[in-house]
Amino acid sequence: MRIGLYPGTFDPVTLGHLDIIRRASALVDRLVIGVAINRDKGPLFSLDERVGMIDAECAVIANKAGIEIVVHPFDNLLIDCAHDVGAGIIIRGLRAVADFEYEYQMVGMNRQLDNTVETVFLMADAERQAIASKLVKEIARLGGDVSRFVSPKVNEALIAKFSET
Repeated sequence: MRIGLYPGTFDPVTLGHLDIIRRASALVDRLVIGVAINRDKGPLFSLDERVGMIDAECAVIANKAGIEIVVHPFDNLLIDCAHDVGAGIIIRGLRAVADFEYEYQMVGMNRQLDNTVETVFLMADAERQAIASKLVKEIARLGGDVSRFVSPKVNEALIAKFSET
């Protein structure tokens, strides 16, 4: 069984993330979405909120692809998370050259820790390359329309979150 791990903070999950999840689903039998707890980033959404959003969004993808998609929060090293979930493949999305620089270093370090776990890069769809969770949050915070970048449910969650403040 081919198990893939797609890690990220997913704060919030965007259409770019969902595009990578959809395409990664064709490469593996089981896809684990690793939600990084990452307290240093100070996420807008709680861990439970992020896990819930990803669960809801991935149910349709899993059904369509005929695979199991599992959401797994983690706060350890990525390579240790891969071991924890039995993943032989780490899936990473790339939007631009700047992403590649960081990811290239990460792959090198992960290979030093365990060279049996492969990393696969999937390029973001051209229509989704500019989407970044950080920018989506900033636009939403300032009252802009982010409905082109996130699902309707995530858009509602963003609106609700920023109307609280």
